[in-house]
Amino acid sequence: MRKGLKPVLGLLGGLLWVGAAAATSLEVTVRDSAGQPLAGAVVVLESPAARRAVQPLESASIAQRGKAFVPSVLVVPRGTPVTFPNQDTVRHHVYSFSEPKRFELKLYLGTPAVPVVFDKAGVVVLGCNIHDDMVAWVVVTDTPYYGTTNESGKVLLSGLPAGDYQLRVWHQRLRDGAPAAQQPHQVSAEPARTTVTLQGLEAP
Repeated sequence: MRKGLKPVLGLLGGLLWVGAAAATSLEVTVRDSAGQPLAGAVVVLESPAARRAVQPLESASIAQRGKAFVPSVLVVPRGTPVTFPNQDTVRHHVYSFSEPKRFELKLYLGTPAVPVVFDKAGVVVLGCNIHDDMVAWVVVTDTPYYGTTNESGKVLLSGLPAGDYQLRVWHQRLRDGAPAAQQPHQVSAEPARTTVTLQGLEAP
């Protein structure tokens, strides 16, 4: 080994270990106002540093199948291109009037050649101009730290650097225009758990 290389490698290994040790996890449990676990809640941790760390996915998609959007809720980081393949034998007309992303894909079959890039954080409501009962949501995050709760109302956010964050929770049953629940949360070097009760939900 070249002289001086071993100490350098040792230093790099130490830095990598410190970086790994600095990342921790947060388990979030989301419940409704009756105290029942809430599946399908979108949980995000936001901060200025998290905003700078956002990386878009290479691609994502929401299909139209059986005259429904699949999945009905898609969570992506800002800048992600999303395709809308029509897997039905009837034409669909996908659109959104939501401020974070207004767009329109006029009557079509198959998959439009150009994906829709969701370049602004927020909740985007999707509809079909032909089938009024079709609805879906794209939740665009400004952070790489996000997830969706399981049937037990739990989600684990991992790889978190210690620091001060805003914890936000959103669910598709929130009334139209209702903001996501928000509270400050400090992430320390140790794994932690917290519970959020989501108010103002419409009946399923």
